[in-house]
Amino acid sequence: MKIVVIGGSGLIGSRVVAQLRQRGHEVVAASPSTGVNTVTGEGLKEAFAGTDVVVDVANSPSFETDAAMAFFEAAGRNIFASEKAAGVKLHVALSVVGTERLLEFGYFGAKLAQERAIENSGVPYTIVRATQFFEFVGGIAQAATEGQTVRVPPAKFQPMAADDVAAAVADAALAPAQGMVEVGGPESFPMDQLIRKYLTANNDGKEVITDPDARYFGITINDRSLTPEAGARTGKITFDEWLRRNQASAAA
Repeated sequence: MKIVVIGGSGLIGSRVVAQLRQRGHEVVAASPSTGVNTVTGEGLKEAFAGTDVVVDVANSPSFETDAAMAFFEAAGRNIFASEKAAGVKLHVALSVVGTERLLEFGYFGAKLAQERAIENSGVPYTIVRATQFFEFVGGIAQAATEGQTVRVPPAKFQPMAADDVAAAVADAALAPAQGMVEVGGPESFPMDQLIRKYLTANNDGKEVITDPDARYFGITINDRSLTPEAGARTGKITFDEWLRRNQASAAA
């Protein structure tokens, strides 16, 4: 089966490409660096020729509201038109758990618009909504840092390893259309607790302050904001295991 992975050179996309190739499929890693630009439409016709499944894990290069909306709208128009012309049988996209609960940050409004466009595209689809990645925990801490303190709320969240996200996306690419599905990590944590563990593991002496009024990238959150619904698929890699792998990789 031929599968095109848009954003195939990124954090998730490269892992999806590798996993699908290991399973014996013909996989094209599509990105501007390989001559495929979804915003302009360049290279889509050639990439999609003979394609059975398109996987879109590309993200907007900007989190600014208008820029993100323009990116997803233009990319969506070009992708769906090219999929229909090529007879693509399934569209798989990566999105975010809790998107509709995070609209204080305009980027998530753009992601929600992307989801709606997929649902109305006429192409059979699976949208994989994933929780935050372990790989982004450092970025969460940095965004909440002022001087030598990190101020974060105690709201629960259920982050997961990028490898587990990629596995869920790859599985979706090889299954019939499922509509909307959610995936999360094998454990849930209060955000302040996980940030402390991450900083300690990285020998970072900043003080983590638990503040129920602290915001997550400007968003007020609670225990439901970032967690999946009951029955969501969960990954296998725990945070402790992920930390060990990262430390071993750094040491090597």
